[in-house]
Amino acid sequence: MTQSRRKFLMGLGAAGVAGAAQLSLQSALTSFQSASAANTGGYKALVCVFLLGGADSHDMVIPYDQSSYDEYAKIRKPLLNSYARAPGGNSRARNRLLKLDPKNGNRFGNRKFGLAEDLKGLHTLFQEGNAAIVGNVGPLLQPMNKSKWDAKSVERPKRLFSHNDQQSTWMSSAPEGARYGWGGRFADAALASGANTNPDFTTITPRGNELFLTGKDAIPYQIGLNGAFDLDVLKKHRSKDYGDDLRSHFMAQGFTRDNLLEQDIVGFSRGAIELNELFNESLKSLVPIATQFPDNGLGKQMNAIAKTIAIRNNLFMKRQVFFAAIGGFDTHANQANRLPGQLRMVDSSITAFYRAMQELGLGKDVTVFTASDFGRTLAVNGDGTDHGWGSHHFVVGGAVEGKKIYGDIPPAKFGHAQDVGHGRLIPTTSVEQYAEPLGRWFGLNNSELVDALPNFKNFQTKKDMQSMLEM
Repeated sequence: MTQSRRKFLMGLGAAGVAGAAQLSLQSALTSFQSASAANTGGYKALVCVFLLGGADSHDMVIPYDQSSYDEYAKIRKPLLNSYARAPGGNSRARNRLLKLDPKNGNRFGNRKFGLAEDLKGLHTLFQEGNAAIVGNVGPLLQPMNKSKWDAKSVERPKRLFSHNDQQSTWMSSAPEGARYGWGGRFADAALASGANTNPDFTTITPRGNELFLTGKDAIPYQIGLNGAFDLDVLKKHRSKDYGDDLRSHFMAQGFTRDNLLEQDIVGFSRGAIELNELFNESLKSLVPIATQFPDNGLGKQMNAIAKTIAIRNNLFMKRQVFFAAIGGFDTHANQANRLPGQLRMVDSSITAFYRAMQELGLGKDVTVFTASDFGRTLAVNGDGTDHGWGSHHFVVGGAVEGKKIYGDIPPAKFGHAQDVGHGRLIPTTSVEQYAEPLGRWFGLNNSELVDALPNFKNFQTKKDMQSMLEM
């Protein structure tokens, strides 16, 4: 079998039965050409938690010093009134915010910040030094401010403020229709170095076959919340007398035909079944993780990822990239009743995951980071907010140089140099600048970062972010 056909079949098997039809033949047959990753020693994993819908980071990282809070409260008075009417009263009142004491707080002069009380776990991790905030991150093609926006002197990302396009741009530096995500391209670099004996488990998601995880070689492997997917007919009848016969049928035992297409289909079927069986057999040997995960959609995904990381040695993994996601952040209305519950899910799930990695002795080997379509406007539309641009995000893990705010958090007012209107923030940190320290920690060198992040060459390295992760 040629190398190209072998990689094609390997890709089909990695995608699983349901995802195989979505594969691009050209992608599957393309060889990844790049220098080996700079460092793939030990084990490292990146976990992206995507907040689908555009999370309102103005309602997460909130001004705490009195003058800034007063200006914020004046602008957001209708929304804060909605919070005051919510069960439990106004959780965004200044005296209920969780004050942050960043080690680099002098960067912001007299301005102070607090987290919404729904983020108490992340607040604890921040104060402990195991979480950081990266302010005002978003898609850019080149550095931009309000004057450049008004003069139209800098090219803007395509289809700004569109959910699908900005999700895609976050994941791949291009709007909807893009083929490769930067998580997948990070994984490509690891695969080129021979980091993983079995490449099929390099990029994994319990959410779906996601763009973020797709590289030229890396193909997302989808798992369920309780293990790898199985063919329904095999799962249903495995214990029956004819269960082995059914498996032999789908494995095409005794197949001897010369037709290449038939051979490829048989290879796909066998590969998918064998991968899923290997994964599930490995799970059976797992010593249960004692950390309790919240019983919600994101908590279950993070639990599934934690279990997958726990069996990394059975799967012969040294580098992995994971993707989890939770929806419900498109809060045009009823934000005071909707957003707190969403934030509590994110907070409890990431906090439990961090504790589970500590339990596994991998606290410094796994880094979690958040992402979202975009932020939201500082201005309110009654009891909700509209689509924004830049937003604030969390990076969590034992390798994080935490208790710091990286990037920038513009003032909570209108008319400043990064306000494109209504408090919609022009990002001061591009997605590429956010991804760079993650990629370097993962083991990528300069040329691999340029390859993985198409717009990386247009931005300067954020000096303060180079120490964000312990290498």
